[in-house]
Amino acid sequence: MSERPKIPQLKRRISRVLREKWFEAYTEKIRKQGEEDLQAAIQFQKIAKLDLAATKNKIKSNECILLLPTIEKRTGAQDEQKGNGKVKMTDYTAYRLPLLQPTVGMPCVDIRALFGYTGVTTYDPGYMSTASCHSSITYIDGPKGQLLHRGYDIQELCEKSDFIDMSFLLLYGELPGKHDRIQHESTIKKHSLVHEKLIEFYKGFRYNAHPMAIMCAVVGALSSFYHEETDITNLDHRLLSAYRIIAKMPTLAAMAYKTSIGQAVMYPKNKYSYAENFLYMMFANPAADYEMNPIKAKAIDKFLMLHADHEQNASTSTVRIAGSSHANPFACIASGITTLWGPAHGGANEAVLNMLEEIGSTENIPKFIAKAKDKKDPFRLMGFGHRVYKNYDPRAKVMQKICHELLDDLKINDEPLLDLAMELEKIALSDEYFIKRKLFPNVDFYSGIVLKALEIPRSMYTVMFAVGRTIGWISHWKEMIEDPKQRIGRPRQLYLGKAPRKYVEVEDRVDQHFNLMMERKQKKEQAAQQSKKRRGSVELDAVTEENTTLDIE
Repeated sequence: MSERPKIPQLKRRISRVLREKWFEAYTEKIRKQGEEDLQAAIQFQKIAKLDLAATKNKIKSNECILLLPTIEKRTGAQDEQKGNGKVKMTDYTAYRLPLLQPTVGMPCVDIRALFGYTGVTTYDPGYMSTASCHSSITYIDGPKGQLLHRGYDIQELCEKSDFIDMSFLLLYGELPGKHDRIQHESTIKKHSLVHEKLIEFYKGFRYNAHPMAIMCAVVGALSSFYHEETDITNLDHRLLSAYRIIAKMPTLAAMAYKTSIGQAVMYPKNKYSYAENFLYMMFANPAADYEMNPIKAKAIDKFLMLHADHEQNASTSTVRIAGSSHANPFACIASGITTLWGPAHGGANEAVLNMLEEIGSTENIPKFIAKAKDKKDPFRLMGFGHRVYKNYDPRAKVMQKICHELLDDLKINDEPLLDLAMELEKIALSDEYFIKRKLFPNVDFYSGIVLKALEIPRSMYTVMFAVGRTIGWISHWKEMIEDPKQRIGRPRQLYLGKAPRKYVEVEDRVDQHFNLMMERKQKKEQAAQQSKKRRGSVELDAVTEENTTLDIE
């Protein structure tokens, strides 16, 4: 008779079975929810006869009407002869389009069948008016200044929870219970170490390599260590990949920094929290004990929470479109990092410090405030106002509080940039020009100051952003993979290139680049000759003047 399993082993086995069942139930719930949410009461259809008079010029609240002129598809040069390029009165065809209702916010016109029915596409560079997906993770109300994660307000989350709670919430849709939180945090700590072979990768980078360049490479390289466990159709593999990337990002980021300054790599310790481990790996060294500052750890924790997700931004959309090809999750997150590296996306807090350096001192603030108000002046106050939020950035209120708390705790009195930032904040918040236009300090303004106070080097600012945003990226990736209506991303385009034309043999072609280069060279030589003539004329005039002066004397 076999021995009964020990109680701890039995508990772990039961826990694993329950967790697997829970994950399966959760996935099925999301799948059904996605199907129900996108079930339109009406379908995209052609209207045989449009008669708005019969309905007293009213339509249903779940539909919209599209009128398209009856025109032929343009094929090239012959269109000009037919007059197809000219505007003229023509017949039209009417279509009924479904209007999809969100939980919160404005409805979306469902145009999925537009091209198939009409052959017409929409033109929307930057997706400014296009919902590329449906999601239940994050909602932003720009005019209201509201940011919700799974329905919870960001300020309340930051006040009452931490990054561990936030990561569970984004990944699974609900805040963790006591036992779920313990399991979630222990799983993250379990995967925080990286393979020793991966550390060898870091030795191959140049001594002054930018940390973001290192991050792009090593995150993508993670897939080479876990190739057999990246089956995106397997729920266990999806969750395992999610935990691995969330757990290892602080380790990889700290290692990138240590590599860039030539210091020894520090391994994570299970006794520390997620934020504390990052500080430890960044600033500890083997030669001395590291003393953990709880206020610093709190500042890091809130920074990560505030940057965890921000709806369908450039990097998140990149992760989604990369994932739509069924690429492995590590490659998808690496694509998000490369997008975040762009200064238009992830470099805002660094731009704040560059601006403060340009201002120089508190005495110069009025001068630069005046420059910011002058529309003809190219100078702009970085870290004020926001593209999405037309009111106060809700994240800024949290970061402002932790910023002042951190500065008070560290008692920094001799840092000109921080003094300058505090004075600029005070003036801008009381200036009627900024108040009227709602140009309040945003999260980037305060986060730049916080990172500066924490002595985190500027080259690591975007890396910090990536560490926080990883949970958002992997949550969106997971949501997309589990969406039954998920399809590979394939945007259309408005073609404005050459019409069909005949092939030209090499002897009949024009050397456009060569001719342009020769033309520039010729102009440069002519300019040099004219400059030489002018110098000779000036020298001749000088000699004549000198001789005249001598004659007078």
